[in-house]
Amino acid sequence: MTQELTTTTAVAGRSQGQSADATASTESTESTESTESTGWWRDAVIYQVYVRSFADGDGDGIGDLPGIRARLPHLAELGADAVWLTPFYASPQADGGYDVADYRAVDPLFGNLQDADDLVREAHRLGLRVIVDIVPNHTSDQHQWFRAALAGGPERDRYHFHPGRRAAVPAQGGAAPPNDWESVFGGPAWTRTEDGDWYLHLFAPEQPDLNWEHPEVRAEFESVLRFWLDLGVDGFRIDVAHGMVKAAGLPDIGAREQAKLIGAQELPFFDQDGVHEIHRSWRRLLDSYDGERIAVAEAWAPSPERLALYVRPDELHQAFNFQFLNCPWDAAEMRAVVDASLAATRSVGAPTTWVLSNHDVVRHPTRYGGGERGLRRARAAALLMLALPGSAYIYQGEELGLPEVTDLPDEVRQDPSFFRAEGQDGFRDGCRVPIPWTAEGPSYGFGSAGSWLPQPDSWRGLSVEAQTGDPRSTLELYRSALALRRELPGLGDGEMAWLEAPEDVLAFARPGFVCTVNTGAEAAQLTVPGRPLLSTSALEFTGGNVTIPAESAVWWAI
Repeated sequence: MTQELTTTTAVAGRSQGQSADATASTESTESTESTESTGWWRDAVIYQVYVRSFADGDGDGIGDLPGIRARLPHLAELGADAVWLTPFYASPQADGGYDVADYRAVDPLFGNLQDADDLVREAHRLGLRVIVDIVPNHTSDQHQWFRAALAGGPERDRYHFHPGRRAAVPAQGGAAPPNDWESVFGGPAWTRTEDGDWYLHLFAPEQPDLNWEHPEVRAEFESVLRFWLDLGVDGFRIDVAHGMVKAAGLPDIGAREQAKLIGAQELPFFDQDGVHEIHRSWRRLLDSYDGERIAVAEAWAPSPERLALYVRPDELHQAFNFQFLNCPWDAAEMRAVVDASLAATRSVGAPTTWVLSNHDVVRHPTRYGGGERGLRRARAAALLMLALPGSAYIYQGEELGLPEVTDLPDEVRQDPSFFRAEGQDGFRDGCRVPIPWTAEGPSYGFGSAGSWLPQPDSWRGLSVEAQTGDPRSTLELYRSALALRRELPGLGDGEMAWLEAPEDVLAFARPGFVCTVNTGAEAAQLTVPGRPLLSTSALEFTGGNVTIPAESAVWWAI
């Protein structure tokens, strides 16, 4: 007997006539106003919005805050607990807003401060918390501090300005950078100023690194955090949380070592122990506010054990698990990463986070092989991720099964690393293409005009409109999985235990629940573990056995 579980009928909790808005509104008072500790972040599903590419409210082809506000019901209906917004601050946009000129102002490209306030209020009304990006490792070169520093003012001490050292090659003008560090975006991490000094930028030259040994830097960022907390945001995603402190003396690496955007290298400018004192001070600030405000570290650490240091009880609440994101499609390697991640975070009493894609990496359907195979694997990986203990992050368009756009013309690209030799692959634009909402229109519902990056014609069939109501769609799979995750007490934070399974199959139990994932290229036969709840592919039952198709996942109630 072959059985296909349709994602619309596999969910038992929400009635067909009940709106997502009504459900979310009922929960909003508890989630945003209660002072009783809930530890909401420990099992939260947090949806990442790349502001430029989510929804365009004013028709200029670029996403903005009013556009996001209008589309918040989609996130409530999806079943997200919170939304994380990438930077929308005043910026020259040299690196998609991660070069901040004014941390207390909204860039006119995205709206104004009232729009930010309105978005937070609307999100809370729908039962969604709001997390905003904070960029403390560097500012824009247009920040008033850096302009004053270039003019020779005392603000220079707030950055890393240093004299060069004598070059070995006279043709280089008798001066070389202070050390051999390389930028994440390629080339030297130093730029020389007109007066002969050099300033450090681990990213683009337009992003000078701040000197966190300077007390005015620390005081300024505490003030910035308070500004947004007072406006009502529920937390911060800390960009480059591992990079704010550099090794004393700025030592050479000693060999050419290109820093990776997401990697496990041991470098003198990343993952220095001094960052933890900063994060402890921020945790004290967050704890002084009502409503369980949180901080999430974008920290690239060489091991799960080093990453766990960022989420000790007196530090940050979460840290992104890039080991899981980087894991190949292989059952043994996935199991090893899950075990190592859970062991490391349990050692400090923190939850683990799971993430498959974000705005800096190739979308996982493409990483998993692309085409139909990549999508099959991506759908199965989604059920795996959402069944694991801890918190999960969903990158916009992931719920639609969007692939990476790999054929963008060079003339439309805007990723700064694309324009620098020997840097990252320079193709982050491919995961930042504006997402489709409708099957028709100049930008498939993204806005009333075109979009800042061209969308593939095939995306009309992947739009929210096209997938809504289709029980076989990726969107309905995510909606059903998130609804079940809320309803089943065994999911979310807690424990898990591996079960015996064939070589290419991952099987684990949680209270009242089993997840099975066949990573192999051939179907796998198992003893039926329970009542099927949700499956990414049709199942075949024979007696007490079940055949799970290749590259598929199933949730079971036991």
